[in-house]
Amino acid sequence: MLPLIQKEVVEKEKWATEEDVMNYFAVGQCSPGVIAVNTATFVGHKIKKTMGGIFATLGVITPSVIIITIIAMFLRQFADVEAVENAFNGIKIAVAVLILNAVIKFWKSGIKNVTGVIIFAVTVALSLFFDLSSVYIVIGAVATGIIMGICREKVRR
Repeated sequence: MLPLIQKEVVEKEKWATEEDVMNYFAVGQCSPGVIAVNTATFVGHKIKKTMGGIFATLGVITPSVIIITIIAMFLRQFADVEAVENAFNGIKIAVAVLILNAVIKFWKSGIKNVTGVIIFAVTVALSLFFDLSSVYIVIGAVATGIIMGICREKVRR
């Protein structure tokens, strides 16, 4: 969903900038609920306030609920079929590519200096090697960005 949201919101409709969407994803990751739903709510609210947030949320949730309900009715009957297993393996690969594409786009727009590279490296290390909640990782990245920005300003003076 995230690459699709990014493409639709930034590239196609131009409702938000790449940086806005990155901020929505970050806050959405820290908020309870699914990040795609949270992000859609933020974008909808930005464009049309409360009603925009409500309808954007419904627009993201409704198709998934319908599709999942239909799949759940039939999946148990076909779960052991080799073609279905192979299809799910293909879907996993496609999703991994979509996520990698989103990471590359965010890398290009979000990591602009040494500070960004440092925050990125520490964040990757924390998420891979420690069992930390993503909330703490994002809060730590925010705090680090603020502190490093303040230090950079003091050095310029």
